[in-house]
Amino acid sequence: MSLGTLYIRGALRRVAPLAVIKELNLDVKVVDIADAPEEFAKYFPLKKIPGFVSSKGLVIHEVMAITIYLVNQVPGTKLLGSNNDEYASVLQWFSFANTDLWNSLRAIIFPLIGRLPYNKKGVETATEDAKKFIDYLENSLSTRTYLVGERLTVADYHLAAVTERAFSNIWDKPFIAQHPNIYRWFNTVVSQFPLNTIYTVPYPYRDEAVKYTPPKKEAKPKAEPKPKPKAEPKPKEEPIDEPPKEKKVAHPLAALGLPKLSLDEWKRTYSNEETREVALPWFWQHHDPEEYSLWKVAYKYNDELTLTFMSNNLVGGFFNRLTASTKYLFGCMVVYGENNNNGIIGVFLVRGQDYAPAFDVAPDWDSYEYTKLDPSKPEDKEFIEDLWAWDKPVVIDGKKYEIADGKVLK
Repeated sequence: MSLGTLYIRGALRRVAPLAVIKELNLDVKVVDIADAPEEFAKYFPLKKIPGFVSSKGLVIHEVMAITIYLVNQVPGTKLLGSNNDEYASVLQWFSFANTDLWNSLRAIIFPLIGRLPYNKKGVETATEDAKKFIDYLENSLSTRTYLVGERLTVADYHLAAVTERAFSNIWDKPFIAQHPNIYRWFNTVVSQFPLNTIYTVPYPYRDEAVKYTPPKKEAKPKAEPKPKPKAEPKPKEEPIDEPPKEKKVAHPLAALGLPKLSLDEWKRTYSNEETREVALPWFWQHHDPEEYSLWKVAYKYNDELTLTFMSNNLVGGFFNRLTASTKYLFGCMVVYGENNNNGIIGVFLVRGQDYAPAFDVAPDWDSYEYTKLDPSKPEDKEFIEDLWAWDKPVVIDGKKYEIADGKVLK
């Protein structure tokens, strides 16, 4: 009988559960969430990856919890260590890889590859911050073949996944020369079963680290050269034709015309008045659902969020890329939860009845999920007011989360 279903996104992201399944030959169905998004969302509304649903209906998220659950299906295995001391060490290294090391590496890698807004000083600071964790790992591996004991454990599986993200992006040949112990350990673990069935062996290391490439700007069409006047004189009354001036492309929402509700007036009211006492009553008094629609906008990849300030920076970058639509948009997005367990959600007022023309000006707009709200429903109206007032916890699937930070697009 099958133990259940493991939901993943990309086999290389969270290899520990996959490696356990292969090592112990467990009967587990593995599903990439890209192939079953609705099924995944049904069980995991917070969209945390990986996720596991047992055949008995147990729902588990968090990579460490899933890995330990799967290992414990086979009594006597040494993947969690041979005794209590080794078990504690396995958990220690697993946690170190999943938090300290990954968070520090993520702050370098994601801005370089465009997953987070790039800031040169920020990447340099993150690189310096990561050094203490890398040095600790290098020194620790100088006296051991594996992280715990004399055989592979799930700590090695997960650390391999974290370090592989670094080797595939920023740990190049100069880094390898300076960190021979990490290099030796990684080669050792990925060349053995079951990791050699997941990673390419021999592993294709980078000659040099990935460099930030700014997004290409659209080339502006060259202006047509003005025709040169003919040599022979022309009568003064004869006009000289000039090339037509290039017309500025209008925003697609401009075709809807001017609404009765002035968005600028609403933005001023929201900024200058008490939100619940004045601004929200003013809004409901003037809101016309035929002119504007209301949308819940939720980040799809909350499982990859770590520190709350970094999540808020992600929101700021998204807002910057929406500049072309600010005449047709108003909204708030908040970061709810705490460090290493937070999410991003917001409510937007959009000109017209379709969200796409307003949001597709941002290259990363498809990183968010858009759900239309109906303010005639009490629960939707309450959600809108709470997200615009910021004075109550955010309720996600029945669970309350405190608001840690947020931004307003005005």
